[in-house]
Amino acid sequence: MNNYRELKVWQKSMELVELVYKLTYSFPKEETYGLVSQAQRCAISIPSNIAEGAGRSSNMEFKYFLSIANGSLNELSTQLHLSKRIGYINENDAIEIFDLLTEVQKINFSLIKKFSNL
Repeated sequence: MNNYRELKVWQKSMELVELVYKLTYSFPKEETYGLVSQAQRCAISIPSNIAEGAGRSSNMEFKYFLSIANGSLNELSTQLHLSKRIGYINENDAIEIFDLLTEVQKINFSLIKKFSNL
């Protein structure tokens, strides 16, 4: 249906995944199987669901996978807020990642809305 690599939402979400991985490398070792693993898994699920949805045969299926990606964006946001609150992410890094996360959310929501109006 769509070439997912050309979608801005996929490109930006891949940037988000890279940033999450880079930030979580500095988290304490005791978080390896907790917050680090959870944040990384949910971050990679965002572009993965966008790609899967783009490969489906209908706009409704694509919208469904965009909605799943939206849930993962909210989950990641929660994990990043916690990371900031407990001091794992500094203010400058927090601004950068939350700006990018918000941008991905807005693009994704616009696509969901577009497919809702068809």
